[in-house]
Amino acid sequence: MVQLGLRQNLKHDYDVSLHKTDELMRHLIILFVILFVFGCKEQESNTSQGPSQMQQVMTIHDEVMPKMGTIGSLVAELKPISDTIADPEPYNTAIKDLQDAHQSMMDWMRGFGERFDSEEIMKGKELSQQKKEWLDEEEEKVKALKTQINSSIEQAQNLLDQTNSPD
Repeated sequence: MVQLGLRQNLKHDYDVSLHKTDELMRHLIILFVILFVFGCKEQESNTSQGPSQMQQVMTIHDEVMPKMGTIGSLVAELKPISDTIADPEPYNTAIKDLQDAHQSMMDWMRGFGERFDSEEIMKGKELSQQKKEWLDEEEEKVKALKTQINSSIEQAQNLLDQTNSPD
């Protein structure tokens, strides 16, 4: 009888323990679902805002930076023509515009790097009010830079196309 009573007590303790474990698991599952739902909503709201202003500025930079190689190649193509042609002025102008665009890119990057640190640029660190104003200025500068680079490349390519086309 003592053994039967002990078994019943152990079974009862096991059942209570199992019930508590089931209850704990239900609470954990509910907590997990709540966290998941709110986490998804927060993530949705962050992505629905779109890229930050800093990301937009860096996207423009990343779009025009590879064109620095194109600028160098075009200058290298235009220079020998300019040295041997009777009217070198359009070629010299195109070369100067390309070189100015290249220098503008270097100047913009230097100035941008002096105003913002890598945490702000790459990781989205919160900007002070002063830096938010600077970012507005830098956005305008990089947009103008993009226009300058693209137009100088287009002008040089058009000039080369005219030179290479049979009359």
